[in-house]
Amino acid sequence: MSLDPQQYVCDSEFIKLMSARRDVDLVAAALEIARDEDPHVDFERCYLWISDRAAELRGPVASADHECDALRELGKCLAGQHGLNGHATAFCDANGSLLHRVIETGRGLPISLSLIYIAVARHVGIDLEAVAAPGRFVTRYNGPCGRHYIDPFDGGRVLSEAQCVELLQQTSGATPEQIYRSLHPADPRTIVIRILNNLKAIHAEREEWNAAWRTQCRLVSLLPASYSERRDLALLSMRADRPGQAIDLLENCCKSAPAAEREMLGEQLKVARGLLCRWN
Repeated sequence: MSLDPQQYVCDSEFIKLMSARRDVDLVAAALEIARDEDPHVDFERCYLWISDRAAELRGPVASADHECDALRELGKCLAGQHGLNGHATAFCDANGSLLHRVIETGRGLPISLSLIYIAVARHVGIDLEAVAAPGRFVTRYNGPCGRHYIDPFDGGRVLSEAQCVELLQQTSGATPEQIYRSLHPADPRTIVIRILNNLKAIHAEREEWNAAWRTQCRLVSLLPASYSERRDLALLSMRADRPGQAIDLLENCCKSAPAAEREMLGEQLKVARGLLCRWN
């Protein structure tokens, strides 16, 4: 099975990611992914919401006495006034990864909330960077007074670097050295792949196989050389009752599979061929 880039013809930002471009509008890319789940996503409404929040923030940010005070105004507006917060249920519900649903419900994953914070902040002249840290996606601000982090999952709390490392130790169990190495800006592909992996895990846990398959197609489009992604697409094609598509993928995977997986893939290939013959 070869993936046709034309299937994403309406997803201009995702096509940029497939071409390894970096000039990606991450809000648009996230909404394009959300459209897989909800074909009626209203892009304009989401952008208007972001613009309206920025309009509310301009005064408080302009009158802030200190950079950290300006950063705290983001949390006061987005979390305090508009209820945008992290919630445990977001980790087991696809809506926590869908930007328009996060805006509607106020509940999201750290990565979704971070994208909203970054978009609103840039409208008011605050350049936040996305940080794909282990255990928690956060945003980073580099200013004349040093480096600070915002945790959108916890009400937009402003953290020093030491406080951020302590938080990430608690959420991930990683060592301080591992965490410090991760505290750099994430590129657009890394961000979108993390969104997709979150969705994939949620759909698989809930046995929503067609939705998981759609998500996996996007992952393979971004990582076409990855054996593990193509293997997962083959297995999800079987789960989603697509044996014809699974056969090509399984045949391809069998050629490069590690020894420990060859028997399992061979069995899946036999099942897929049997299903296809029965259907025909």
